[in-house]
Amino acid sequence: MSGGQSLGHAPAARGRSGHVPGTVPRTRPRRHARTTTRPAQRRNAAGGGGVGSLTIVAVIEARDLRRTYKTSTGTFRRRSLEVEAVRGVTFGVEQGELFGLLGPNGAGKTTTIKMLITLLIPTDGTASVLGFDVVKDAREVRKRIGYVFGGDRGLYDRLSGHDNLRYFAELYAVPPREQRPRIAELFELVGLSGREKERVEGYSRGMRQRLHIARGLLHDPPVVFLDEPTIGVDPVGARELRATIAQLVEAGKTVLLTTHYMFEADQLCDRIAVIARGEIVAEGTPAALKANVSEGGVVEVEVFGIEDASVERLRALEGVHSVNVEPREQAQVLVVQTDGRELTHALLAQLDGAQVGRVSAREPTLEDAYVSLVSES
Repeated sequence: MSGGQSLGHAPAARGRSGHVPGTVPRTRPRRHARTTTRPAQRRNAAGGGGVGSLTIVAVIEARDLRRTYKTSTGTFRRRSLEVEAVRGVTFGVEQGELFGLLGPNGAGKTTTIKMLITLLIPTDGTASVLGFDVVKDAREVRKRIGYVFGGDRGLYDRLSGHDNLRYFAELYAVPPREQRPRIAELFELVGLSGREKERVEGYSRGMRQRLHIARGLLHDPPVVFLDEPTIGVDPVGARELRATIAQLVEAGKTVLLTTHYMFEADQLCDRIAVIARGEIVAEGTPAALKANVSEGGVVEVEVFGIEDASVERLRALEGVHSVNVEPREQAQVLVVQTDGRELTHALLAQLDGAQVGRVSAREPTLEDAYVSLVSES
């Protein structure tokens, strides 16, 4: 299954409303009204919590999912080594939901997705999509999912966008008489109408990503996996892609999204799970995750040349929860999460020998909650 797309059944005819066929348009619930986290595996920012029961039948469900790789280490004396990439991941995604899976590089996001789309067999645990086990019923799962990944692979540059989709429509067993209208409506959905006859080699990065989404929807899957779809795309193209993703959910698709862009997850996702070192460390709505740090504050200090010892002194201050150093051009920005008390003067007093630039205080964001969760795991 190259690119994770699957062999699928023919799509239904398109309705007059222009929505994605085979689905019922819906009005998305107002996300701010959903502020409680689900009882799936979750650990709060303080480190507590555990595995709870999934009481709602989920479209995508992972239970105690694990994946171990065998590798070797050493130059002259090689020895085998087992790396546990995913360590007991449990979560569920409901019908018509846009669920975000966030985590740093190497945290296990892509490995988890590959197990859910049947590209990897779990070492332990179970997973299902629409009730079909990803190991025992792999063929049935593939018929019902679409997979879209970030990057330039998976398309034929010398073919036009239309010919690319026509080729993959054959692979997905879309009946010939339905291919033309299906391809036309997908070009309209992803905003590429009028560019169908152009070679893909002339497409921009954003246009390629939108064509990837169209490819993943050719067989009209009810479940779509989007693995960092906006990576490397310019701001205008990324905004258009986010609008396309939102349309998928409005059309009734169930979407699992991975991204490194916190504002993107905050804007799009109904719920989010944060994964670090192969484990789910928190799960809930964006509002619920931000609430974990909302009682505190964030102080940003721009410095030019700071020693590690100064950073450690900041972390040792009473009232400081975490300190992260972000390089920005010629300077570094210290992002200090506090318990809400006024600590600006105390922070500056610890920066001996460093040239201080701008100092500002602000409310915590989803990115702050994410950094706090990942740093404490």
